[in-house]
Amino acid sequence: MTNTTAATTPYVVDDCRGILQVYSDGSIVRSDRPSINVTVHDDGSVIWKDVTFHPIHGLQLRLYKPASASSSTKLPIFYHIHGGSFCIGSRTWPNCQNYCLRLASDLQAVVISPDYRLPPENRLPAAIEDGFAAVKWLQAQALSDNPDTWLTDVADFNRVFILGDSAGGNIAHHLAVGLGPGSPELAPVRVRGYVFLAAYFGGTVRVKSELEERETVFTNLMILDMFWRLSIPVGETTDHPLVNPIGPASPSLEPLALDPILAVVGSCDRLKDRIKNYVKRLKEWGKKIEYAEFEGEDHGFFSVQPNSEAANKLMQLINRFITENSSN
Repeated sequence: MTNTTAATTPYVVDDCRGILQVYSDGSIVRSDRPSINVTVHDDGSVIWKDVTFHPIHGLQLRLYKPASASSSTKLPIFYHIHGGSFCIGSRTWPNCQNYCLRLASDLQAVVISPDYRLPPENRLPAAIEDGFAAVKWLQAQALSDNPDTWLTDVADFNRVFILGDSAGGNIAHHLAVGLGPGSPELAPVRVRGYVFLAAYFGGTVRVKSELEERETVFTNLMILDMFWRLSIPVGETTDHPLVNPIGPASPSLEPLALDPILAVVGSCDRLKDRIKNYVKRLKEWGKKIEYAEFEGEDHGFFSVQPNSEAANKLMQLINRFITENSSN
């Protein structure tokens, strides 16, 4: 008699840092714990709350504002779209919360941090669709006869900036393309610029920084490829337009007008050369895009160590970007 129990017991085929595990029978197990375990530094100078913005999918966003904010001074609005290689991550993770607290305090801004549906349960373009839903929620607040005054009393809907961290940077790119300059379909909300922090792009042809032998957050190409394999539409490759916006399968961005973009990356990030190539191509096409590379820094340095010297310099850079693009 043959014992088939071992052969039929589901086993893990993909393990995303212990946070997401995909089994051989297709079942998926997610952990509630964050992959980056740091202490939340909430000193009360910024207040926050959660709001549901997509009831159908049960998606929430977290709103932050300085505790000293008053209706006498309207504050810019800063979206923060979290990272996690699309497959993991949340507005509730402590590294995300710490960075949002700092953005609200240092920039004296209202910060909106939305969640989005994650693969492989919800493959792309679900996350990008949810990014659009999050900004449409803001428009609904601006137009509502019964808005959430916690937000609307202090928010300047004419000064909105969208920051995307890693996978969030990919979403921010698609928002920039889809909304167009000045985001006319969001009126009276006006997006004035985008900040891409280590935007998560891919492609079938390897770039130099992906092939370099060094320990990084993406420790090897196998992990990088696993995240993409779980994220992209079934049967597609990493040259899909949602993944590789300047790849051979993507419509040219040359004829499109875009709002100003600030693209940031660490010099030790495996994504560095993809981002540099993206910036180079957009500059060749006459887009207003600025590139900043932080020497010796890895992926997510700004949220893993939000009070480091590099994170402080980045905050100054973001503040300048806001100032320069708030009055046109």
